Amino acid sequence: MARPEPATEPRAQLSRERVLLTAVAFADRHGLEALSMRKLGEELGAGAMSLYHYVPNKEHLLDGMVDIVFGEIEPPPTDVEWKTAMRNRAVSTREALRRHRWAIGEMEGRTSHGPANMRLHNAVLGCLRAAGFSLEMTVHAYSVQDAYIYGFALQEQDMSSETSEDFAAEAQRQMRDYEAVLADYPHLVEVVGGYVAKAGYDYAGEFLFGLDLILDGLDKLRSA
Repeated sequence: MARPEPATEPRAQLSRERVLLTAVAFADRHGLEALSMRKLGEELGAGAMSLYHYVPNKEHLLDGMVDIVFGEIEPPPTDVEWKTAMRNRAVSTREALRRHRWAIGEMEGRTSHGPANMRLHNAVLGCLRAAGFSLEMTVHAYSVQDAYIYGFALQEQDMSSETSEDFAAEAQRQMRDYEAVLADYPHLVEVVGGYVAKAGYDYAGEFLFGLDLILDGLDKLRSA
């Protein structure tokens, strides 16, 4: 009869990278609130105490997890047109936040910054400066872009519909459910019933529409 495998893996089989990647995968599946050192240890087949060799506490764990997300974002280069570089960075950020929804609200508020975080921020600032933005305008340009990207990601997370067809179906349902009171809300009927219920709502298209407005506006200020 085969001897059962031990429940706890030797520390030699653990590493900081493995601990962090496992924590990210757990949070992706269950949410950040469900993550604890005990549950992470169970995921790794290790005792919770053995994890403290790699991450001193949960805050350090979260710092490392956030840095992994930053590492998935495409840094803007300085050898292409700046709006193209910023557009690609924004799209890459939205995609990373869609993969790791728990990270929204955690990306910019950490007091300890990992290397991927610093590389990305440095690259964005360098791209804006190379494009000719003043120091003051660089701060404004960075701030407004991140406010839009993170705000859109938060709004997207709050929506239950996933596709344009889902939005159209939901709009049609609302038009039916609220039919008795719709006369009091003519603009909702016009926009939701007359447009969204037929055309739907495309997250990616709306994201790029707003992003391009911001980048075009910044370009005018830069030129001025």
